[in-house]
Formats: sequence, C-alpha cells, structure tokens
Amino acid sequence: MADAPKDIEALIEIMARLPGLGPRSARRAVLQMIKKRGALMRPLAETMARVAETARECLNCGNIGTADLCPICSDDRRANGLICVVEDVADLWAMERGGAFGGRYHVLGGTLSALDDIGPEDLRIPRLLDRVTGEGVSEVILALNATVDGQTTAHYIADALEGAGVAVTSLAQGVPIGGELDYLDDGTISAALRARKAV
Repeated sequence: MADAPKDIEALIEIMARLPGLGPRSARRAVLQMIKKRGALMRPLAETMARVAETARECLNCGNIGTADLCPICSDDRRANGLICVVEDVADLWAMERGGAFGGRYHVLGGTLSALDDIGPEDLRIPRLLDRVTGEGVSEVILALNATVDGQTTAHYIADALEGAGVAVTSLAQGVPIGGELDYLDDGTISAALRARKAV
C-alpha cells in the first residue's frame, strides 16, 4: 500500500502473517480497527500487551496459561489417570470446547516428521513418558490428526508405552455426525468401516 503511512503499512504486514489472514483481509481488519479505535484498537493493544507479558506454557502439559501450571493440571479433580495427547494447544482447546473429557492433556508441540527432521526429542514425547510413570496414569488417549505424520507419531508413542502397564487408545475415526457418505473422502469411509460397531 504505497499511499498508507509507514506505521499502518507495518501493521498490515504483521497482521497478514497471521493464519487465515492475507494482505487484503489484514488491510480490512486494520482499517476497521482504525475506524473504531476507541472500541477496538486500544483495548486490543492493551490486551495484547498484557498477554505478551503473562502468557506462558504449562511446565507439565504444554498448554497455554498465565501460571507455571495451567488450570487443568492444577485441578485435582482431573487427576483421574487419563491423559489425552494432542498435537498443539488448538487441539486441546477444541477438546475442551466439547466438554466430554475430564482428564488431563499432554501437548506434543507437533508431530514426528522425517522430512522436516523432527524427532521425539524435538517434541514433548520424553516428558509424556515421564508423566505416564510419575502420575499414575492408567490410560493414554492419542487424539492426533489423521495425517501420515499424526499416525506415525501415534504409532511411535504406542510402541514407546508398550510394557508400561498403561492402556493406549485413540479417538474413533470415520463418519462425522450429520455427515453424508457421498461427501466424504475415501480414507474417511475406509476408517469408518474398519471402526464399525454393533448396533
């Protein structure tokens, strides 16, 4: 944007780096914030400054919070022997939105990837193994994405936990609620067929 002041251009460029925002969406967002500076821009800037100072990763699970232990890890009611393993914090938050899981989580911080040279030590897999032995865990639920890297990571963790006296399970995969077979890809239909159950 040659006709915008440099500070505004810089803001648009930074906003355009966010996932889901390109240059045009970033420009629209910035213009809207400038128009509603008192209601949007100032509160946003103040909140971002606070979050930049206070946000940190939970030392136990990798969730994002404002203390060394996140609210989930510090809640004794959730110390029920269940750990749900997810790739990143967004997955943890998605699980929490569903409200169906009452245990604790472990955020890996990604997946194993030979192409990107990401090994177990680059993720929180060693910390997971420590938690399983140190926290009296009875079941590890692998809630990893149904991608090649996600499934490779799930198999690696399952192998690493073999003989640890803990059940290792994974989320069911297949037809979503409200899904129509005609709109599903072949992999989803195959997974649903393999995971079929008695009615």
